[in-house]
Amino acid sequence: MKGRRDTRGESVLYTLAVGYERWARRRGSAPARVPALVFGAGAAAAALLHSMVFDPDSPFEPLGILDDDPARQGERLAGIPVIGTRRDLDEAVAGTGAEVVIFAVGNAEAGLIRDVRERAVAAGVRLLIVPEASEALDHELGAADVREVQITDLLGRHRIEAALPEAALAELLTGRRVLVTGAGGQIGSELCRQIHRYEPAALTMLDHDEAALQTAQLAVDPRAGLHDRSVQLADIRDAARVREVFRTGKPEVVFHAAALKHQPLLERHPAEAVKTNVLGALNVLEAAGDAALFVNVSTDKAADPVSVLGYTERVAERLTAHHGGLSVRFGNVLGSRGSVVATFAAQIADGGPITVTHPDATRYLMTAQEAVNLTLRAATLGRPGEALILQLGEPVLIAELARQMIALAGRPVDIVFTGLRPGEKLGDVLFGAGENPTRPHHPLISHVAVPPLHPAAVRPLTAPGIPEALTSALAGLCGPALSSAPLSGS
Repeated sequence: MKGRRDTRGESVLYTLAVGYERWARRRGSAPARVPALVFGAGAAAAALLHSMVFDPDSPFEPLGILDDDPARQGERLAGIPVIGTRRDLDEAVAGTGAEVVIFAVGNAEAGLIRDVRERAVAAGVRLLIVPEASEALDHELGAADVREVQITDLLGRHRIEAALPEAALAELLTGRRVLVTGAGGQIGSELCRQIHRYEPAALTMLDHDEAALQTAQLAVDPRAGLHDRSVQLADIRDAARVREVFRTGKPEVVFHAAALKHQPLLERHPAEAVKTNVLGALNVLEAAGDAALFVNVSTDKAADPVSVLGYTERVAERLTAHHGGLSVRFGNVLGSRGSVVATFAAQIADGGPITVTHPDATRYLMTAQEAVNLTLRAATLGRPGEALILQLGEPVLIAELARQMIALAGRPVDIVFTGLRPGEKLGDVLFGAGENPTRPHHPLISHVAVPPLHPAAVRPLTAPGIPEALTSALAGLCGPALSSAPLSGS
């Protein structure tokens, strides 16, 4: 057939490889491989199958491929035939003796992953999955990267529509001194991991949590030690210590990701939120006066804020605008410490029930890889005084998230609705009232102007007072959004 690849050579090689493996196992010189079916016959599957067939260390032996495209039936990838669609999964498992099904479709919709998983469970086999490319920055994905299905897979897998601007990022990061605050957190550590690829002249990782800081450093360089000057143990509340770090490291690019994020706790302790999210941010901004670029990592709670978390993040955005930096605003990060996923996982492990505030509550959810990928792109596109808002997909129903986590656990757990907590919205928004978003550069990145706030306005927040008065003062500092006039030049 015209345009179809000749796979006869691959088929012969596969036959020889499989024959050798079986002979070697009979002689006891090769470990047994797990018999597997692969779902998908696209580029991701082709790369996986090549690794499974020709990598002697592959833990899997491919027996067949399933794909829903009728035109793919009968084709071969790396000598392995397409033997049916997902509807044939149970029959294919029974006929081949497969013990696992490996899902190998890039950027797949959540419904497809859930359906294939349900069919695999019904057939009595495990479903494994090939990660998205963003999960492995330093090598091509292969059989060794196949992993268990995670809740992020069941909620949907997103790929950035346009590749990261490598030239622009290289100009921003390569050979320059970069500093990341909150480097021990999920966003901060992922920032360090991705920035490291661009070979900065120095990458300074700052955090007050020594254990988290070491974990972040090892994710960047497994051979590094804590004596390395790239690791700076410091609390952003300590202005003198922050100035010392900046004076010695002289960073040219700063990503500020250090913040308190646990909304219910901050409602009870607004003074602690102010010390870190407002005054700590101001310490970093003032110390970074000579930096060429300052990126403040914000949250969608800063849009039309109604909580202490939202107020403090909005004030930090306004302080950043005053200092000529830009902010990046995105939704909840799946899997971070204190996140809804971590809470639900602990409740499931304890036998339940899972507590959900409201049956209609929704949130924007992202993986750390997705959020940081877009944050780095935004850093090359934003202008001083802007907030850049990142969006991937539609908001997720929290009750549905709970149901999917229960399904993944494989045992019945009750869901109990407890009611919205103080300062909590039924659904988050990405833009505040009066903000006029534009998308001049990227379909997933919106730009809005942020009204600057002079630091003198936040100094009185250090005075002792009752929590309610402090919360009211924070709300007053958020101020109205700018007019709906579009940004000049956009």
